[in-house]
Amino acid sequence: MRNSLIFGLVISSSLWLATSVAAAPSASEYRQLGLTYRAQARYSEAIAALQQAVELEPNNLHGRITLGWTQHLAGQEAAAVESLFQVLYRDPQSVPALNALGIVYLVQGDLSSTVITHSWAAWLEPNNEIPYYNLSLAAHRLREYGWASLAARRAADLEPNNPHPWVALAIINWDGGDRAAATKAYEQALALDGNYGDRTFLSYLQEAGFSATQIQVAEQVLAATVSR
Repeated sequence: MRNSLIFGLVISSSLWLATSVAAAPSASEYRQLGLTYRAQARYSEAIAALQQAVELEPNNLHGRITLGWTQHLAGQEAAAVESLFQVLYRDPQSVPALNALGIVYLVQGDLSSTVITHSWAAWLEPNNEIPYYNLSLAAHRLREYGWASLAARRAADLEPNNPHPWVALAIINWDGGDRAAATKAYEQALALDGNYGDRTFLSYLQEAGFSATQIQVAEQVLAATVSR
């Protein structure tokens, strides 16, 4: 009787353990959950789920990049840098990690690190639009207008349907002293997206990496363009 009871307890415990293990979410499921939360701007919950995914699959670099980018969206820039560095420690040539890290640096205002990080990404993948675009914004803020213009034009060539490089080129030309070229570039942006004719819409440029000062310059270029 006693042996039967013990045997029954062992079987019941084994079945409970097997059920619990089977019910535990996988890393992929945690990532999907994190992305769902992120789409709803529920960043704390998204980060918690994505951290679980990283713990389950520490060598999944895409998962770490997703975590880092989500931390960036949540305004947790130091944590984002740490997560992305963990990727680059494992793969120094990860262009997606370099792209994300460069954007984090740009938003932080760390322009030297932005230039180094995006230059490395552009060298590794010359047809990658992201580093050229962000280099144009960083170089503009450093008042390196010639270099900024080259980067913006390269970004526009690589992604011709994106108005952001044209807005970047417009403010670069404006502050570089060529107002005619500035309004011409802005007209290119307007041709791609008429929303850029609305001054209130320009606040959206913050999400595209523009600083508050750069948005103010874009407003000046817009006013000059529509008054022509």
